[in-house]
Amino acid sequence: MAYWPQLRLLLWKNLTFRRRQTCQLLLEVAWPLFIFLILISVRLSYPPYEQHECHFPNKAMPSAGTLPWVQGIICNANNPCFRYPTPGEAPGVVGNFNKSIVSRLFSDAQRLLLYSQKDTSMKDMHQVLRTLQQIENYNSSLKLQDFLVDNETFSGFLTYNLSLPRPTVDKMLGADVSLHKVFLQGYQLHLTNLCSGSKLEEVIQLGDQEVSTLCGLPREKLDEAEQVLRSNVDILKPILTELNYTSPVLSKELTKATKTLLDSLGTLAQEIRLGEEEREPSV
Repeated sequence: MAYWPQLRLLLWKNLTFRRRQTCQLLLEVAWPLFIFLILISVRLSYPPYEQHECHFPNKAMPSAGTLPWVQGIICNANNPCFRYPTPGEAPGVVGNFNKSIVSRLFSDAQRLLLYSQKDTSMKDMHQVLRTLQQIENYNSSLKLQDFLVDNETFSGFLTYNLSLPRPTVDKMLGADVSLHKVFLQGYQLHLTNLCSGSKLEEVIQLGDQEVSTLCGLPREKLDEAEQVLRSNVDILKPILTELNYTSPVLSKELTKATKTLLDSLGTLAQEIRLGEEEREPSV
């Protein structure tokens, strides 16, 4: 049988079948139209919007280090999308949090721990303190007046401004001073600490009469006396003047130990500064 007669017979058969099954015909036509109407309603209810390009922060592998790996898991838990490239996309950069406080703290701690193996600042500090202790043992008669500058005004302030008796002022100026403790604790002590039984009595050994006289003054007067005392004190004066004549060997040893300490502290500061420069973005 020829091709066209067969096609005509099949079309006639399908048409006759659809004419006899009217409900099925309507259902086959209405169902695709219903699905299409649903798609149109969804499109009209939720119009399309323009989606920008997404840059997702990379997550470092454990081989990159414990800190970058943990930061990549915790800080990228919600998988954020950025419009701009993230720092981790740059060549040679492992994570996106190299500038964070935790990363900088970890980097500084690691740098200091590695540098501490060759750092001698603590050793040099102990050497300076030992030398000061030797100086104090050699010359234990250091008085408060030995630490005052030439043409000092502290004694005049006590006599004329605070109206203290001259014998009391002379006893204060002649009080024994611990050179070792002056360098360690002198900067954080105040005259008002005398009235509370603090460690100031270990630095300047005043008598009970002098302490009671100072504590009997108003707080404002004590603060003024402390300011005048600080402006007239030179803690290096007994070292640079008397010690050069009495013990030049200890003077040279202290000078050498101090210079070594300053050099080691300078090297440590330079190491920290190099770490900060490495974290700064290159221009």
